[in-house]
Amino acid sequence: MADNPIESLRDLQRIDLEIDGVRSRIAEFEPLLEKLEEPALKLEKETEAARSRLQEMKLDERRLELSADERRARMKKLQERLNTVRNLREEAAVHAELDLVRRALEADEQEALTLLDQIRQAEAVLEEAERNLDEARQEIEPKRLELVKERKSINTRLSKLKSQREESASRIPEPRRRIYESLKARGRSIILAELTPDGACGHCYSMIPLQLQTEIRASTAMIRCETCGVIMIPRDPGASE
Repeated sequence: MADNPIESLRDLQRIDLEIDGVRSRIAEFEPLLEKLEEPALKLEKETEAARSRLQEMKLDERRLELSADERRARMKKLQERLNTVRNLREEAAVHAELDLVRRALEADEQEALTLLDQIRQAEAVLEEAERNLDEARQEIEPKRLELVKERKSINTRLSKLKSQREESASRIPEPRRRIYESLKARGRSIILAELTPDGACGHCYSMIPLQLQTEIRASTAMIRCETCGVIMIPRDPGASE
């Protein structure tokens, strides 16, 4: 038994409407996931900022250590040089430089002590930030997995609907399918509308001329409503009056 092109068109629109609904549902997932993950993302940024600050402090600490080592080495050379000076003027000059280096070393050591205290505080801040981040991730993970699972299920449903659509479309004669697909490509969601029992468009309820009503009921041509542009089809025989 040959396929009824009108029933195939009905089936195609039904599938297309379901596909539109599924796609709308899929589009809702990204905002839902973003909203769910927003608190954790904020904590993640705070954690990264705290980690970066701590790394900067440790680099400063290393710089001070190198500077202090250089000053200690310089002091050692100056102290050795005191044993070889030939006169009081050279001795005074070495003592003056030694005093400058010693004071610079003391400043480095004091700065290092202050920095070490700041590093301990920064480590405590980072530890708390990491703990808060872990707690936030643990809290949202079950909800996130649930959303991901639901999205996967809906994507699977979409794939099945696309396969059903291809099968349904293949049963429609090429001229009629081309008209339908052309209207669909223009962004219309409702492509078909039944002729009501009193001869009106089932979409916009504008009255259809009598001659066209006869052609629509006979399914002899693809006739569009002059008011809203949908393709008119006869009433489903299985529908109640």
